[in-house]
Amino acid sequence: MKTNIKLIGISLLTLFMISSCEDSLDEIPDNRTQIDTAEKIAELITLAYPAGTYAPFLAPMTDNADDKGPTANEQRVNTEMYFWRDVNDNNTDFPTDYWNECYEAISQANHALQAIEELGGGSELDYLKGEALIARAYTHFMLVNIWSKTYDPSTAGSDLGIPYVTEPENIVIKDYTRGTVKEVYEKIEADIVAGLPLVTNSYDIPKFHFTKSAANAFASRFYLFKGDWEKVVQYSNEVLGDAPADLLRDWNGKYRGFTFAQIGNEYSSTAEVANLLLVSGNSLYARNYAGSRYQLSSDLATSLFFSGSQVNGKGWGYRVFGNDLFLNLPKYVEYFRTTNAAANIGFAFVNSVLLTTDEVLLNRAEAYTMLGQTGNAVNDLNAFLSKKVRDYDAATDVLTVDQLNTIHAVAEGIYTPFYTIDTEKLALINGIVEYRRREFQNEGLRWFDIKRFNLSVIHEDFFDNESILTKTDNRKQLQIPVDAQSFGLQQNPR
Repeated sequence: MKTNIKLIGISLLTLFMISSCEDSLDEIPDNRTQIDTAEKIAELITLAYPAGTYAPFLAPMTDNADDKGPTANEQRVNTEMYFWRDVNDNNTDFPTDYWNECYEAISQANHALQAIEELGGGSELDYLKGEALIARAYTHFMLVNIWSKTYDPSTAGSDLGIPYVTEPENIVIKDYTRGTVKEVYEKIEADIVAGLPLVTNSYDIPKFHFTKSAANAFASRFYLFKGDWEKVVQYSNEVLGDAPADLLRDWNGKYRGFTFAQIGNEYSSTAEVANLLLVSGNSLYARNYAGSRYQLSSDLATSLFFSGSQVNGKGWGYRVFGNDLFLNLPKYVEYFRTTNAAANIGFAFVNSVLLTTDEVLLNRAEAYTMLGQTGNAVNDLNAFLSKKVRDYDAATDVLTVDQLNTIHAVAEGIYTPFYTIDTEKLALINGIVEYRRREFQNEGLRWFDIKRFNLSVIHEDFFDNESILTKTDNRKQLQIPVDAQSFGLQQNPR
């Protein structure tokens, strides 16, 4: 277990304390370092981002994972989540660890906001307030979309949410309730509306902060989940400008010439134009994701990446490395922080990419499709394909709406979100979702499309035994951690 004691010389009481945090309770509020300058607040806000990784437990739950067989490496979190089991383990890369890290980050944001208020606010502190509000909104958004049902306006008023914490925790035990998904979404939106106009780009390393582009990208995602298509387009436009293709991750060009190590380093680099928000978190995922049993099998890799893009017979530009037991797209690089050099003890970290221009473009294409602006949607999809299809030629490879409808034809009844997808829009939506599935392989984002569209998932083991996650399966809402239940939070039905 790890200790959730953060930097800057203070111990902040978190919402749900894991057992190894008991030493932090020796610190009383009156003895804490006083946060009384903009510089100290800025330092505090650097901790308002979850220092945990969700990909290790979300990715194996999706249809982007497959059983590579009994000779592959068994990793407990990978195995348990592939079979959608409830786990109560707060070790690194497990759901409870991410839950704890999220509420720790929220605590930091709330302490920053309190300090800003105590200093009287003002224009010189507005950028800090904006970042803290957006960070708080983002973290609650991730929590509600992992531990609660996906947003549906017809049921959100009764669906169980998660605690939305807006005040610093300055007592050991405090009463919290889950509220409803509707209430959580309303509070997220309030924080976005209040915070977004205040954010800035004035950071030494902007991509580890909610800059204007990152904040708008998050707003684009939030309103996509809410089904507010006009706002998706509005906030996406703020990110993409007039030449969206120039802002995308270039698997067709730049990445094609890179080695395995170069791709891994570039993927989560601050220099990569597509990356809008990065976070460094304690994780073993970089050393485990390629070799874990329930990941990218050879059959799945063939289906997703080796069978061609269907654009004039050309293949995908994505680079897949390794043999049958280690097939992977190199997206994670481990950074080891040594705490005892003599004993070679420390913590493994990875940089995770939380928001990208590629996601924003696909959000906008989906919104355009739902608004009936088919031409704009097709333009976005062609811009996307120009960076993902190998040897793409803009003179010959631009697809029409009829071609896209043929390529991505899909049966009705597969996609069943809370809103209606007209028949003539279904193929484009399927194409967008499938593009998103490939682009974010092994990053966990596929899970949110599975929930948003009420997709079923079939997992076969190596011996052809099937496990099925149905469209409305209660296991799509991860179980509330046992420690949180002990504080009175209602568990999810099973």
